Amino acid sequence: MKAVVTRVKSASVTIEGRINGAIEQGFLVLLGVGPEDCADTARKLAEKIYHVRVFADEAGKMNRSLEQVGGSMLVVSQFTLYADLKKRRPGFSHAAPPDKANALYEAFMQDLRDLGVQVEHGEFGADMQVESVNDGPVTLCFDTEDF
Repeated sequence: MKAVVTRVKSASVTIEGRINGAIEQGFLVLLGVGPEDCADTARKLAEKIYHVRVFADEAGKMNRSLEQVGGSMLVVSQFTLYADLKKRRPGFSHAAPPDKANALYEAFMQDLRDLGVQVEHGEFGADMQVESVNDGPVTLCFDTEDF
């Protein structure tokens, strides 16, 4: 799995003119699923993001986790994170098939909820407009192949 995680002051996702999910302080997570990913991969990624300490403490240092600041997550499926960019037109054959990707997208969000995170989300496969007020900005790229 791959995730681009941005620390935000607020974020929302709109589908067909209506807000589908919105958060205040927390993380906007763009999530891509690969063909080799499984439920264990989703759980490990959820835990890794949940525990990362990138929110400021009283001294202004990035030393607090999402839990410590009472933040939320907005999760948006993003198969394009697995794009093959060798040619001018991206190829997406390296992404998991839609059925598998959707199941792991849902599992990832459930793993976050099990950790106590308020999770808002987009809609798998929908045409979405995502807005965010980035905080910092702080943006991290997670790839489960690295851990």
